[in-house]
Amino acid sequence: MGELDVKIREQVTALIERAVAQGEVPCANVLVLRGGEEWFYAEGGRDLGTGRPLRRDAIFRLYSQTKPVTAAAVALLVERGVLDVLEPVEKYLPGFAHPRVLTRDGAVPANRSVTLMDLLDMKAGLSYPGDDPAGKYVADLFRENTEQIRQGGGMTTRDLANAIGQLPLAFQPGEEWRYSTCADVLGAVVEAADGRPFARFLQEEFFAPLGMTDTAFWVPEEKQDRFVTCARRTPRGLEPWRDMHLCVGRYDREPAFASGGAGLVSTLDDYARFATMLRNGGVYAGRRYLSAATVRWLTSGDERRSGGHPSWDGYDYSKLMRICVQPSRAGGLATLGEYGWDGWLGTYFMNFPEADLTLLVGINVTDTGTCPLTRRIRNAVLAEAGREA
Repeated sequence: MGELDVKIREQVTALIERAVAQGEVPCANVLVLRGGEEWFYAEGGRDLGTGRPLRRDAIFRLYSQTKPVTAAAVALLVERGVLDVLEPVEKYLPGFAHPRVLTRDGAVPANRSVTLMDLLDMKAGLSYPGDDPAGKYVADLFRENTEQIRQGGGMTTRDLANAIGQLPLAFQPGEEWRYSTCADVLGAVVEAADGRPFARFLQEEFFAPLGMTDTAFWVPEEKQDRFVTCARRTPRGLEPWRDMHLCVGRYDREPAFASGGAGLVSTLDDYARFATMLRNGGVYAGRRYLSAATVRWLTSGDERRSGGHPSWDGYDYSKLMRICVQPSRAGGLATLGEYGWDGWLGTYFMNFPEADLTLLVGINVTDTGTCPLTRRIRNAVLAEAGREA
């Protein structure tokens, strides 16, 4: 594996250096694990705005890569018998009682309650802030909470989820799929059902025992020197970005709102422990965190739900995961059953059970998601893994 390691390291490093030179990203970290061993690690560029070298233990904002962690938290309570995913959300969050759906004639009563399964599959009728009628209600709510956070306050995890529940839905529960605040609401459900604050639940059930020492909803002062400066693309090139998005962005203190959809920060090595636990069927370093049956449930997709957008082709989006169900339709090399997620700022993780491989990418640039650089890295890694096999 030595020659292959050198070859792929050089190839991926060249891809990162080219992306940095072209102003696509200021820096990027990449980590691949295969067969329980580190396959390669690469770093590129420097931390924008500070001149600090990008270190392996750099702390990145995960944004939506938080969602699989929230799904695992829900799954843990399901296997313990605390939660039943067919239960109505209003059992835990009273703000979801008597849901209403927006129509051309105004808001009308929903056909049924929103369930936990609707939230897991993002079929609850919820929205992120947007320009459509339902999204405008969410935008107003998030704008209000963001201003409260800037003033030193802000709604709690459950308060914000209950407020979301009181907004009109974009469609009848279960009838459509929409990327939305479902994971944020699920974080509040975990908190209500378990009794511990959501952040504490994650810390005690996953982060501390897994050894994820740099994963949390904020960054203490002693770790700020490892916190990557976020960037945004402008006509003048990449510039530092220090604003808030989705009520997230004040990382110098523990937030009142622990966002299950966007709030976590982490390092590649920390997140690799969580990803490896999933890839090992719920086990990490000899300790079981989830049952094998639970992991299969979390990471199983349905090809009938594949598609809807060019970047989604070949993948099902359920249980807050991106799951490959038709590799031939994917926009690049892919393997059946691969699963993972990315973040708004460009962090990315994917497990490839067929290849016994995990890929993680660390980027923090606004409006990035799974960017061309990540797709190039994916293709290079999967191509070399295929040659070795």
